[in-house]
Amino acid sequence: MQHDGICPEDQKRWEGVRQRLRAELGDAVYSSWFTRLELDRLNAGTIYLSVPTKFLKSWVQSHYASRIKARVSNEFENIEHVVIDVRSSARKAKPRDGAGESEASTPHLAEKPQTPYIVAAEPVETSAAQRRPARAVAPRGENDSVVGSPLDRRLSFSTFLVGPSNQLAYAAACRVADARPGDTPMFNPLYAHAAVGLGKTHLLQALAHATNDNRRRAVYLTAERFMSGFVSSLTTQTAHAFKERLRAIDMLIIDDVQFLQGKSIQQEFCHTLNALIDAGRQVVVAADRPPSDLETLDERVLSRFKGGLCVDIGPLDESLRAKILGARIAAAQEMQPGFHVPPDVINYVARTIVTNGRDLEGAVNRLLAHVTLNGAPLTVETAETAIRDLVRTQEPKRVKIDDIQKLVASHYNISRSDILSSRRTANVVRPRQIAMYLSKVLTLRSLPEIGRRFGGRDHTTVLHAVRKIEELVSKDKSLAEVIDLLKRILNEQ
Repeated sequence: MQHDGICPEDQKRWEGVRQRLRAELGDAVYSSWFTRLELDRLNAGTIYLSVPTKFLKSWVQSHYASRIKARVSNEFENIEHVVIDVRSSARKAKPRDGAGESEASTPHLAEKPQTPYIVAAEPVETSAAQRRPARAVAPRGENDSVVGSPLDRRLSFSTFLVGPSNQLAYAAACRVADARPGDTPMFNPLYAHAAVGLGKTHLLQALAHATNDNRRRAVYLTAERFMSGFVSSLTTQTAHAFKERLRAIDMLIIDDVQFLQGKSIQQEFCHTLNALIDAGRQVVVAADRPPSDLETLDERVLSRFKGGLCVDIGPLDESLRAKILGARIAAAQEMQPGFHVPPDVINYVARTIVTNGRDLEGAVNRLLAHVTLNGAPLTVETAETAIRDLVRTQEPKRVKIDDIQKLVASHYNISRSDILSSRRTANVVRPRQIAMYLSKVLTLRSLPEIGRRFGGRDHTTVLHAVRKIEELVSKDKSLAEVIDLLKRILNEQ
């Protein structure tokens, strides 16, 4: 294939791309996903890359396309597109450059040509933090290590600002971190939940740092990383080793558990959870909602969550928001010594930005841009203009499908089991369609998820119901009024 015709200069540039990716992502991530990504050819402003399997292609293009695009732009000139494809059978049959037997023996996944994945190559600016190599949890040895998600050293207990809304969660995390080897966990599992940007990831990473610093083996994993690790172990036939290594650690920390998907993955997570807790090892979990609202997770997993300590990180109060602003401004002043924010501006921003810490950080960035680009001192009036796009209305209430089903059943004088049943009588079909419609417009659940919550129905049934109610509402004023009433009740409960 054209691979053999690549000139030494282009191959040298490609090696530069690989080294940059390794430095940014760390050895563990690079070894998992990039060692088998190869340069095939360059032609008419397009660089062609290949991997040996369809699964690897899908994972790389879904999770790392932007990084590859940025690094290619840095090393190669006049490249407009990046194509990632699956190597042909002939390519995979010949190990090269030290490729192992697993690559050479990978079965061909499709006889027809794969549709290439194309991304436009354009320069991407990266911050100093993004350019630093990601720090993964340090392995303890070849046989007992599990590669965790990268940790940020800035996210420690010393930089976690405490207020009334997060004091209990902070105290519980500190107690867990202070445990000594051999101690029976006091809170197991520890389950923390909070909306976006309120500090749960900061708290979890701080806990991982403190535990590892105390010479105990803690692994921090996002739900996505746990899923990818499990799937990868299946494809490489190392699932048993993956399970054994994961269950040999002292503390497992799982972030964003609401994203855990797939029956087999949830079953494996449940087995791991049970094995660790029964062995007296600590488990810490975080999500964006309490366990009772994780409608798609296995009941056995939820039962374990509910049996531990569940702590809520609530909205930031004004005094805590002011403390966060002060810390962010101090960090900005290290880069821009002349950056000054008057107290009345800090107070104004703390009163106005009521959502989360990320928006507060965004506000500081906007204020810094105003000072450095306009050269004018900050006032409340200029701050109001600078942060205008961050001033949001309060997030709408999260509505649960169970509540929708109960309310609709009560309104139409039928039971919730009628809505979930296979009955096709008119007095049941219409309320069922209305409940499906409300589930679609009032929740973030997908059509397949909604179908499963309505007695295991197909997503096409839900789509038909949504379209049917939309059509009827446009013609039937009384039905439109009923649905508006149901929406108001659900949003006000």
